[in-house]
Amino acid sequence: MGNINPSLLHVGSTLGAVFMALMVIFIRLKASSRPVTIRKIWIPPLGMSTGFAMFVVPEVRFPWWWAVLAFLIGWFIFAYPLMRSTKFEEREGQIYAQRSKSFAFILLGLLLIRTVLHEFINQYVSVPQSGGLFFILAFGMILHWRVFMYKRYTLMAPPEARIPQTRG
Repeated sequence: MGNINPSLLHVGSTLGAVFMALMVIFIRLKASSRPVTIRKIWIPPLGMSTGFAMFVVPEVRFPWWWAVLAFLIGWFIFAYPLMRSTKFEEREGQIYAQRSKSFAFILLGLLLIRTVLHEFINQYVSVPQSGGLFFILAFGMILHWRVFMYKRYTLMAPPEARIPQTRG
């Protein structure tokens, strides 16, 4: 992995995770003042999917079953608290995400668990591999949460709101 010190990579990835968690909290708090749309539900996992390009680098690769396990842990365990804290409400004919007092604490709790797991995993794999594993875990978590949000949204939204709007 070149001349980069693994300790710096570890510190950088932890600080990056803290920064991302704080950004998500900030964005989520602002989002409750704007209506939810299908586009707003699906853009985060679509944007995040570009991160799979990291697996082009050989140092990041690991066995497929590790990836499947990481994805399933994200899907079934880490997504659950986010899904429990996500509620929608209808206001003036539009769907809004309700502010959840517990959302910030849930996200910070997930970050703490991720950091402890990262310390444990780093004893057995390289820093780039653990970064890849935690990316897949996070992708599974985000994807399940967004599938949940989409299903909830389509139950509440009027039929015309379910059709993605094109820019004209």
